Amino acid sequence: MASAPQLPLFYNGLEPLSSETHADWKVRPAETAPFLAGQHAIPVTIEEFPLIQRHMPIVFSVGEDAIPLALMGLNEGVNVFVDDAGKLTETNFYVPAYIRRYPYMLARLRPDSQELSLCFDPTSDTIGAFDEGEPLFTDGQPSQLTKDILAFNEQFEQAGQRTQMFMKELKDLGLLMDGEVTIQMDGGEQPFIYRGFQMIDEKKLADLRGDQLRKMSQSGMLPLLYAHLFSLSLMRDIFARQAQAGKVAAPQMQPSF
Repeated sequence: MASAPQLPLFYNGLEPLSSETHADWKVRPAETAPFLAGQHAIPVTIEEFPLIQRHMPIVFSVGEDAIPLALMGLNEGVNVFVDDAGKLTETNFYVPAYIRRYPYMLARLRPDSQELSLCFDPTSDTIGAFDEGEPLFTDGQPSQLTKDILAFNEQFEQAGQRTQMFMKELKDLGLLMDGEVTIQMDGGEQPFIYRGFQMIDEKKLADLRGDQLRKMSQSGMLPLLYAHLFSLSLMRDIFARQAQAGKVAAPQMQPSF
């Protein structure tokens, strides 16, 4: 089943960034993203829908706290956009912000506090006490790199809040339904059936009152719903790439998103 992760996807731990503890630490570029290999469903924000729908299907996780997900594969453990080392296998591809945020994120250090601190995954090999790389601090103050990282994470948090409001609106309007995609391979006896996700109920969307549709159009919500619906056609493209790589499960299996 697809559900919102209780712990951050990709992260093995979180440590607050400190000008004292990490005064001499640097950041070095990475050619690959090993943490991405084998990850088939990536959380995304609504601002990304117009770009993502050109490359990947957008679905919604199941459960009460549903979130939007970009599918980089249809089966758990399969990502058709990266190789086994986590290197992108194509150019001109939109990389979701959730991926680009790693290994950093804003987190609450104390449950009773609303303050967010910039943290990082200490197991990442892109940040550490390296001889080469861009410094995180200069003369005890955040470097421009660190300021940019913080700004990106703040923007991501704000986009996440807008996405939560979007999902609440979908729930209040009752527009989400259980999704199912059936794919029949040429010459195959049994179809491949994919479930375990949610999608927009097009009939309920069409049956909304005129004032509701007008409000959704004016707020920019309606185009996002259609970006999601249009993206579902890419399910078959993802399946074809999996089949070419020999990474499809047996027919009538119900992989989880």
